[in-house]
Amino acid sequence: MSQTQTYAVTGMTCEHCAASVTEEIFEIAGVEDVDVVVETGAVTVTSTAPLDESAVRAAVEEAGYTLA
Repeated sequence: MSQTQTYAVTGMTCEHCAASVTEEIFEIAGVEDVDVVVETGAVTVTSTAPLDESAVRAAVEEAGYTLA
């Protein structure tokens, strides 16, 4: 059964930002889908199991943004 979690990411301003965040989060094992809303900073992640927030934080930081 899939798990869905929404995170707040700061610093994104465009679709390129969203693509960078999406690409990094998809590298986390078990991630099935990533939906980014640049205007609000909401990043919704669907995965096969609950994700460790530190893994999501590291992916977001690798993309150059901050998990709020």
